[in-house]
Amino acid sequence: MEITASMVKELRERSGVGMMECKKALTENGGNIDTAMEWLRKQGLAKADKKAGRIAAEGRVVMAAEAGKAVMVEINSETDFVAKDENFVNFCDLVAKAALSSGATDVDALKAVAVDGATVEELRSALVLKLGENIQLRRLVALTSDGNVGAYVHGGRIGVLIDMKGGNAELARGVAMHVAAMNPPYNKAADVPADFLAKEKEIELAKMTDKDRAKPAEILEKIIGGKIQKIVTENTLYGQPYVIDTNMTVEAALKAGKADVTAYHRIAVGEGIEKVVEDYAAEVMKQAGLA
Repeated sequence: MEITASMVKELRERSGVGMMECKKALTENGGNIDTAMEWLRKQGLAKADKKAGRIAAEGRVVMAAEAGKAVMVEINSETDFVAKDENFVNFCDLVAKAALSSGATDVDALKAVAVDGATVEELRSALVLKLGENIQLRRLVALTSDGNVGAYVHGGRIGVLIDMKGGNAELARGVAMHVAAMNPPYNKAADVPADFLAKEKEIELAKMTDKDRAKPAEILEKIIGGKIQKIVTENTLYGQPYVIDTNMTVEAALKAGKADVTAYHRIAVGEGIEKVVEDYAAEVMKQAGLA
């Protein structure tokens, strides 16, 4: 069967794949566009597997929410350039909506969710083929609450979900913004682990001069207690100055709003992934035989 330019054009528009690959797919499948599309997807799976070992530390954090429910998903790409690509952005939004509507609570379940006749995993693999980068669904946080849900994304790179009892939507969002900015390790003083406090006490004692350590035990304990309290304040959401109004702490803002934060989740794109720093100038020189 003759493979016409219009057939190649139609398959290219449907798949987003280059013309030569589309022509090959049509040739391999007797000019049938549907089976050629399936063939390309299968090829995409193979290419995605080859790219899966490449570091993907860029990307986006996306959210979807409705009454009492919210999801937050981190989707990674290899470069910031692809993270801003319209196809990648649209895929991220689609995945967030699929996570919310399906009730998926982990990445594996999300990958199996069907969207418009294809699973999320199949759509991811097709996008790898189209954009030429390793793309991965890395993390999913699902929150269900009978209180106020605070949801905030900063620049597509930091996302926060807040579960708040009492208060209102404005306060919940404000506290979510605070968590995005300050990243407190713990919620309240009671949540700070005893071993963390013991280690900090040990450090503060080591920093003291011999003269200070020679002071009476009760005075020494008071000095150390004050230092540890300051550390607790700096490391807890409730203890930190509220970024919306630094004249009060987050605890004071919550008390004024008759609210209590029961849980929060924060995701920053690529955190915990060891990035490879590319020296592009050196690479070009190497390719040119100058290094």
